Amino acid sequence: MKQTFEMDFEGRHLQVETGEIAKQADGAAFVRFGDTVVLSTACCADEPREGDFFPLTVDYIEKQYAGGRIPQSFLRREGRPDAHGTLSARLIDRPIRPLFAEGFRNEVQIVNTVMSCDPNNSPEMSAMLGASLALCVSDIPFDGPIAGVIVGRVDGEYVIDPTVEQAAKSDLNLTVAGTKEAIMMVEAGAAELSEEEMLDGIMFGHEAIKKLCAFEEKIIKAVGKPKRHIDLYAPDPAIKADIEKRIGEKLVKAISIFDKLERQDAVDALKKEILDDYDAREYKNEKAHAKTMMMVGDILEGMVAAEVRRLIIEDKVRPDGRKVDEIRPLDAQVDLLPRAHGSAMFTRGQTQVISTTTLGPLSDAQIIDNLTPETSRRFMHQYNFPPYSVGEIGRMGSPGRREIGHGALGERALSYVIPDEKSFPYAIRCVADVVESNGSSSQASICASCMSLMAAGVPIKAMVSGIAMGLITNDPSRAPDKKSNHYTVLTDIQGLEDHFGDMDFKCAGTEKGVTALQMDIKIHGVTREVLSEALAQANKARAEIRKVMAKAIPEPRKEVSQYAPKMVTFHIDPDKIREVIGTGGKVINDIIAKCDNIKIDVEDDGTVTLYHVSKEMIEKAKAIIDDIVREAKVGEIFEGKVTRVEDYGAFVNLFGDCDGLCHVSRLDWKYIANANDVVKVGDTLKVVVIGLDEKGKVKVSHREFLDKPADYVERPERPARSSFPRHNDRGGHGFRH
Repeated sequence: MKQTFEMDFEGRHLQVETGEIAKQADGAAFVRFGDTVVLSTACCADEPREGDFFPLTVDYIEKQYAGGRIPQSFLRREGRPDAHGTLSARLIDRPIRPLFAEGFRNEVQIVNTVMSCDPNNSPEMSAMLGASLALCVSDIPFDGPIAGVIVGRVDGEYVIDPTVEQAAKSDLNLTVAGTKEAIMMVEAGAAELSEEEMLDGIMFGHEAIKKLCAFEEKIIKAVGKPKRHIDLYAPDPAIKADIEKRIGEKLVKAISIFDKLERQDAVDALKKEILDDYDAREYKNEKAHAKTMMMVGDILEGMVAAEVRRLIIEDKVRPDGRKVDEIRPLDAQVDLLPRAHGSAMFTRGQTQVISTTTLGPLSDAQIIDNLTPETSRRFMHQYNFPPYSVGEIGRMGSPGRREIGHGALGERALSYVIPDEKSFPYAIRCVADVVESNGSSSQASICASCMSLMAAGVPIKAMVSGIAMGLITNDPSRAPDKKSNHYTVLTDIQGLEDHFGDMDFKCAGTEKGVTALQMDIKIHGVTREVLSEALAQANKARAEIRKVMAKAIPEPRKEVSQYAPKMVTFHIDPDKIREVIGTGGKVINDIIAKCDNIKIDVEDDGTVTLYHVSKEMIEKAKAIIDDIVREAKVGEIFEGKVTRVEDYGAFVNLFGDCDGLCHVSRLDWKYIANANDVVKVGDTLKVVVIGLDEKGKVKVSHREFLDKPADYVERPERPARSSFPRHNDRGGHGFRH
């Protein structure tokens, strides 16, 4: 039976319908937020899957009909989600995943379908609300609800779910998700806001989240199903005790080894000792053997995690011996790649990233084809994580969700310092290749890309550095706070601390403030005081990193690389654009051919931008275009070649395709019967512009540059031959001097 629930949320109508649509799914919610409509469904497998992870899949699908569009693909069908769809799915996954019980192995799939899209009412946050409700009203065990909001800041005032117009004015783009008790996820970009301003924005968003969670609880109470019983995976206590007794002390020593690969080899040797022993034992069947081996692997992994956490919480000792707020050794270099427009390498401990910057014409900007208001993107930041960076063999191909997410985070962090299109009319592509990784490679990519932008001569507003913070608590089942729960915030987390820790908090920014935040947690939320401490430590670390970067390159180069396209921008009368383009592009294609395939961008407002590695070709193309759009002015003097001669006068090329007619009466002060008697094609003639007729044709005169006779008497100008009747072509009628 259909049931409808409504609330006024920040002055907008929010409505949730259940019981009518997608009834065979375990849970479904039909969310209406203004004119935005999203269908969210949740399904859970009846039996657990073999493996050591929770198989949760979150899909975010944008239907083109939601925006009144037909897909532009060959088959006119929606294809796989683009980067925006992938990032939106990750956004929903991240606050939901930690709220499933430890040991949950039943596969869960959440599908969010955007069926109507009003850009002023976020479909992403509507999908997050729908996903939470689909789980909560179903019989799937889930410790929700959660909700998310977008926070903007317009004229110093925080705004929940800003409209497109408000977002364009906002200096903050913050997405916050959480439960009514604590923050679960943060994703933010900001125009160099202070840490305190960011915190205020996060907590402002959390207050709105509390309202949404209360609304969800009302719906759950009315239509929620009783939760089914799920057998949670747990290792055999006897096997666990046996393994801990045999290698417990050895594992402590192995984890304390500084070098990542040496530490990994030592830990792997201990694991192999145990795995080989259990592998050699006799079992009833192959299934029992496989189950035991998986359990032994889980126990070993859990022992490593427990020891790493204990060392940090109790002894304040990190796996590589650092202090909790200490950064690994840093190194920064530029100009590794001579032909790249800009290149840099940033190293932090055993994490190393090489980033390149490539400049191109504005027409190289990325075309965006989704339901967001954005149609193109001139600054692109891409992140690659090849398997060799961690010493493994793996698939090489198109980027996965993690690579797309890390690339987008770097793009957001750097976008706030990229010069605007008018002052630097280039498309800009940064590619960050991780060549070695031991944690925090996304933030290393931001540092490397910032330096490569500076090396490429991109006049960025300020230097951006990034750092990843971590959190270890002694009770992961609850949100940590100083009063009741002991925790440790870590600066510059490495792989082990990220893998076994409770929080991954990435922070990037300039000396002035924060430009990007991203927080993911594995526990039931964090509080303001934890975030405040993490931001303060991150600020200190970012400053230390910028000092190292500044030694490699203190400021952006004044000129772009010799291999980068040079650029000149100028304006022409918009009415002249058609003359520059020509019929079927004939004129502009001719310019491109004459100027070594120069790139020419012409905007509707008359802005013309020329790109070429050779300044000479740019100057040549500009001169041609200037000649095309130029208009002769009375009084201007030219020395041009005669292109055609008729008896009534000579046509003199002034510039480009512009010819002026020097009437026979203007060739000399004395009478000349036929222009052919004094000039011929190819002669150079100095002339002055004396007028333009009603059709814009130019009249010029040569006689001003000759001595004027003392007895000269001005006579009426003889009309051009073409204006005489044909029978008078040889004279007889008309004017004579």
